[in-house]
Amino acid sequence: MRTADVARAMNCYVRSVRCLRQSYRETSWTADRPRSCRPRVTTPAQNRYIRTSHLGDRYRMATTTARVTPGTHKPSISAQTVRNRLREAGLGACRPVVRQVHNRHHRQQRLLWAQTHHHWTRQDWQKVFFTEESRFSLTSGDGRICVYRRRNERYTEACTLEQDRFGCGGYVMVWGGVSQHHRSELVVIAGNLNAVRYREDILLPHVVPFLQAHPDTTLQHDNATSHTARSVRDFLQDTDVSVLPWPAKSPDLNPIEHVWNLLNWRLRARAIPPRNVWEVAGALVDEWGNISQQELANLVQSMRRRCSAVLNETGGHTRY
Repeated sequence: MRTADVARAMNCYVRSVRCLRQSYRETSWTADRPRSCRPRVTTPAQNRYIRTSHLGDRYRMATTTARVTPGTHKPSISAQTVRNRLREAGLGACRPVVRQVHNRHHRQQRLLWAQTHHHWTRQDWQKVFFTEESRFSLTSGDGRICVYRRRNERYTEACTLEQDRFGCGGYVMVWGGVSQHHRSELVVIAGNLNAVRYREDILLPHVVPFLQAHPDTTLQHDNATSHTARSVRDFLQDTDVSVLPWPAKSPDLNPIEHVWNLLNWRLRARAIPPRNVWEVAGALVDEWGNISQQELANLVQSMRRRCSAVLNETGGHTRY
């Protein structure tokens, strides 16, 4: 075939085909010849030191490593060189996942709870009513928002984000509960929730009727002070409400946390964003009803995997 026909068939330049043919005639090989590149400023031993030092201290800064690592032909190496070596070793700089503080007692209690409930079947978890409160702000507090701009456009109106300096523009607190086959109403809470209001505004009008309508159902709530107050415990005991024991600082074990994340995502994705707290409350109630029951059932069915994750981490943090 002619060189032009080959280039047309391969959709490449004629010069590229001509160079490959000439290389094959001269060397019987089409691969690139070895090239002389810029010599590295670190030795293989220094590369291992950079990798092991950052594996030992995950929060170690690249500038610190560069300051104490001499180069092969320079007094020191740059921080970008350290980042390049770490990237070659599969280590990249990312934002750390923020979790609650777990001491030894918390880990032991979480591990004991997971060992106790690890053998629960799907039918057992279907009888649990997961409840919690959550707070939704009027404006998003995500600090990872990025804007694409050109030079000298830092203070243009299209590239600036207006936000209340001393707050988030207000917030709405809601309460809700989910189970395998049912859900409660989404209750909008005015102000803070204390033990009296939790008993009078949540348990009495919502939780107790729900549990009476669905016998053999166990209530789950965390160890917030409004939930563990003596008056609340006495009320639950007088009304014969069975409460599931819950380990402290364990939001990763409650599937309703993912419901709040889903609700917040739907709230931010609305075509017309809410402009005040009253519109936020109305939008939350609407989106709460739009969540399918199958999505809630899938979250409840993940309880066995959550227990297994806690066991694998010996009571530590999990991916949930």
